[in-house]
Amino acid sequence: MNTQLLTEVGAFLWQEADMLDHREYQDWLAQWTADGLYIVPIDPEATDLADRLNYAYDDADMRAKRVARLTGGESVSTQPASRTVRSLSRFRILADDGATVTVRAAQHLREFRKETLRDYTADVTYELARSGDGFRLKSKIVRLVNSTDALHSIGYIL
Repeated sequence: MNTQLLTEVGAFLWQEADMLDHREYQDWLAQWTADGLYIVPIDPEATDLADRLNYAYDDADMRAKRVARLTGGESVSTQPASRTVRSLSRFRILADDGATVTVRAAQHLREFRKETLRDYTADVTYELARSGDGFRLKSKIVRLVNSTDALHSIGYIL
């Protein structure tokens, strides 16, 4: 096990979670590669996510539009803004080809909005492109454990 890589990957992913929890969306957008994909599938067993219905399947343009909707103040589903706290754990390096690191982690997200606290738990798979002495997000696939249940409005980025 490469503990140095695991430490670097963990630090990068904790930083990403912190950016989202503190609504630092422009910094979050800058973390992505130009061809990066943010995906939240509905079907927990799906492997061909491009050919399925998803809660989110965002390229760079759609990520920017999602951020604009979250910060624009005109979307009913985002007002008032949710307060979130993410916990990431159980990092496992699945692959490292020298250019891209694939890692899977557990995410527990707590959301507070309109006097209600909700929990969302997910397996998240990241592809991280090496960039200088750090990483950039190439893909983030958030597989909610209850993705096939009726979900409340998700007015934030998982």
